[in-house]
Amino acid sequence: MSTMVYDKTDKGREEISTRKHQLSSRLRTILVMIDGRHSHDDLLRKFAGVGVTEDSVKELLQEGYIFLASGEEPVAPAAPKLPASARARQVARRAAGAEGAHHDDVHDDAAASLPVVASAEAPSAQALAESQLDDATRFRHLYDFYNQTIKSTIGLRGIMLQLKVEKCNNVDDFRALRLQYLEAVLKAKGSEMARSLRGRLDELLGGKPEREDFILPDN
Repeated sequence: MSTMVYDKTDKGREEISTRKHQLSSRLRTILVMIDGRHSHDDLLRKFAGVGVTEDSVKELLQEGYIFLASGEEPVAPAAPKLPASARARQVARRAAGAEGAHHDDVHDDAAASLPVVASAEAPSAQALAESQLDDATRFRHLYDFYNQTIKSTIGLRGIMLQLKVEKCNNVDDFRALRLQYLEAVLKAKGSEMARSLRGRLDELLGGKPEREDFILPDN
């Protein structure tokens, strides 16, 4: 199967330049990185630390911000269809909380109209409030974020910054590195990337600083 490569649509480029549709900082960061060159697999592998997930890419695709520039979307196998009565019994048993519950045809028909609850009801990691992360989890996310984005946006010029990341022992150390990191991203990739990564970084840090010391230049 050919490699999938996505690029921005006109709507996506409009969002980057004008913020018309007010995408979340996480999705804006991903949208900035989708450039018609990185393959789908590369995006998921290289930018996982900044929130790139399969669902994120699908959301941008469904909302019309990106399009498949090359390759083919995988075709999901069709789920086997159960007879209506069997499907109704399955739903009814799940709702009742007991396997083997028996219902007559009337109850089967009513149960068939109930929504089937997904097996994984826990919220995704991305949906969790960043402010509620414990320190160990927050530290790990920040460590991954800094390392992956320094490599992808700054490259070899970020080696000294990466050494400082390695010396960080807690979340406060990462917070103290915020200004130097954002200034390096601004210099390497410009204000749009710096703005996007600033939003994601502040989410991981648990919120914006009381006094903003990183000032973006006027466009």
